[in-house]
Amino acid sequence: MTPNRRRFLQFLAASPLFQTAFAEQPSLVKPEDGLSVMDFEEAAKRALPPAHYGYMATGVDDDLTLKANHEAFQHYRLRARRLVDASKPDLHTDVFGQTWESPIFICPCGSQRAFHTDGEFATARAAKSKQTQMILSTQTSVPIEDVNRTYGKPVWFQLYTTSRWDATEKLVKRAEDSGSPVLVFTVDQQAGRNTETQARIRPQDTRNCGGCHEGGGPSTFSQQGKPMYAGIDTSSLGLADPALTWAAVDRLKRFTRMKIVLKGIVTREDAMLARQHGADGIIVSNHGGRAEESGFATIDCLAEVVDGAGPMPVMLDGGVRRGTDVYKALALGARGVGIGRPYLWGLSAFGQAGVERVLDILHAELQLTMRQCGTPAIKQITRAAVQKA
Repeated sequence: MTPNRRRFLQFLAASPLFQTAFAEQPSLVKPEDGLSVMDFEEAAKRALPPAHYGYMATGVDDDLTLKANHEAFQHYRLRARRLVDASKPDLHTDVFGQTWESPIFICPCGSQRAFHTDGEFATARAAKSKQTQMILSTQTSVPIEDVNRTYGKPVWFQLYTTSRWDATEKLVKRAEDSGSPVLVFTVDQQAGRNTETQARIRPQDTRNCGGCHEGGGPSTFSQQGKPMYAGIDTSSLGLADPALTWAAVDRLKRFTRMKIVLKGIVTREDAMLARQHGADGIIVSNHGGRAEESGFATIDCLAEVVDGAGPMPVMLDGGVRRGTDVYKALALGARGVGIGRPYLWGLSAFGQAGVERVLDILHAELQLTMRQCGTPAIKQITRAAVQKA
């Protein structure tokens, strides 16, 4: 190495710009330090045991659909408009005759005490504080009645139907008796799934999972020890049922007074069938890339589902990481937009405060985007606001 080259490399290594570019970025110390929701991912990874983080982070097969969910938002461009009075952005939206303070909602995720000791309690307190709609998972680690008391009103209840209809009826009746107004019937898991990333990460965890998880760990697709199954014989009960058909929707409609929202619809054909079978709403979802490895992002499926759904409200989840993502989904016809991993990252790292900070960031970004695009009210956002790249 020549003396000149050596001196140049020494100078470069001493440069503050060089050191800043290549230094490891510290994990968040407090939630208010987070500038985007992505800042919370590394903080969550540091806070969690490997098996718990792997359960949250996994998609299926090669994780292509998981990645596509987020990356596809970049295929849509915002059409900025000028000289519009956007001084008072209005995030209110109407769903089933109820006014939401924001179109952003909390997606169902089970076993939240695997991420923080307060689990669903922390999420419910954050959702209440930020006036955000919450959907509770069948696999909740806290009973729905206790979550409702913490949230201040009944949450929506997400249903995994079971391999036995008597057990499904008990779950539905308990949710209805708790006051839940909406049953979110998840239909994208009936065939099972191959969570390969989770399987690769789990061996890094040397703890005895059997000590704190009945059934072997948070990754086990099991009902054992989950409070919503109290009083139900789970010895031969499965959550994945390949024999499930549209007749299950008909049966639920006859059995409950709750509104039925189908979660996991991704095609125009199934949206039309949902209408025919009396569904009240749809959530376009592929389980955060944890269902089938289709390669299709939910945002790319949204427009055709909206067209097939007719007057039914359509919502979306999957890959939402920015307020601009929320805005693009609203422009393509979504009535509400759900988040999953982002609030779980916040929960894992900081509990209630982390969830609140994630919601604050997304709300601030959404308001800014509404101003920049000249649509200060949610009802003013149409397909004219975006353009496919």
